[in-house]
Amino acid sequence: MVHENLADVSDRLIYASILVYALAMLALCAEWAFSSRRFAAEAVEAVPVKALVGAGGPEVAEILPAAPPARERAEKFGRIGLSLAVLGFLLHLGGMACRGLAVDRVPWGNMYEFSSMSALAAMGVFLALTRKYDIRWLGVFVVTPVLLTLGLAVTVLYTDAQQLQPALQSYWLVIHVIAAVTSAGAFTVGAALSILYLVKEHAERTGSATLSRLPAADALDRIAYRVHAFVFPLWTFAVIAGAIWAENAWGRYWGWDPKETWAFITWVVYAAYLHARATAGWKGRRAAAVALTGFGCFLFNYFVVNLVVTGLHSYAGT
Repeated sequence: MVHENLADVSDRLIYASILVYALAMLALCAEWAFSSRRFAAEAVEAVPVKALVGAGGPEVAEILPAAPPARERAEKFGRIGLSLAVLGFLLHLGGMACRGLAVDRVPWGNMYEFSSMSALAAMGVFLALTRKYDIRWLGVFVVTPVLLTLGLAVTVLYTDAQQLQPALQSYWLVIHVIAAVTSAGAFTVGAALSILYLVKEHAERTGSATLSRLPAADALDRIAYRVHAFVFPLWTFAVIAGAIWAENAWGRYWGWDPKETWAFITWVVYAAYLHARATAGWKGRRAAAVALTGFGCFLFNYFVVNLVVTGLHSYAGT
């Protein structure tokens, strides 16, 4: 049974979250603009102040620096952007909760729902990290792909609320997809950090002021590694849980279905990333390249395999 009213509320909340995320992105972009080196190093305004040189001496103009207004504007836009991101996250969460209540099941049974949940997970991972690290500078690079993912979900991948097919009616679906959705969100954050590392590292080598408000390249590399080290065991569990679910649905644990194959390839690439860092001391550009290759495999598995390749997982499409 589908509760149409709740399904309609879900759609409205998702559209509201898209609007709020868009405003958050604009505010965070404004923060970047005002905190760039060009603004941070702007010439301070000259304020003439009359002073006396010696007792009864002539008045002269003394030049005193004024507080740079751009820095204050950047801080204001940053706080607004983060607050809007939190509001968008809550609206997004409410939309997915209503979607699940509308069909009396978990809201990740098709590509629209999985994409929406992955975007929610990415925002959740970012907001959780902001409670431990001062990484508001990462916000625009997370909100933007979240906004694009939701835009794709509601325009191309949208599916009306409906019941699951029999193969999906298993509690292993809940376990498997929770792990996969959380992994998707963390992989997105890790990829954003890896891209920012490459840009920052290039800027440091060439003496460019690009992305001057970012931490040092080494710090970005370390944060990216920590995110990937966290998500890899979760992705491993997602693959294992998927195999158990496959045995429950189709009577075999592994059949080299295209989606299973690419899930395994993604696992191998990320395993190689962590292994290279731990044993061969790979850091920096080589490690970032491997991490981004893994994210590319993940995206291929999700979009190309689901939408183009025919397999046992084709029911998860649009």
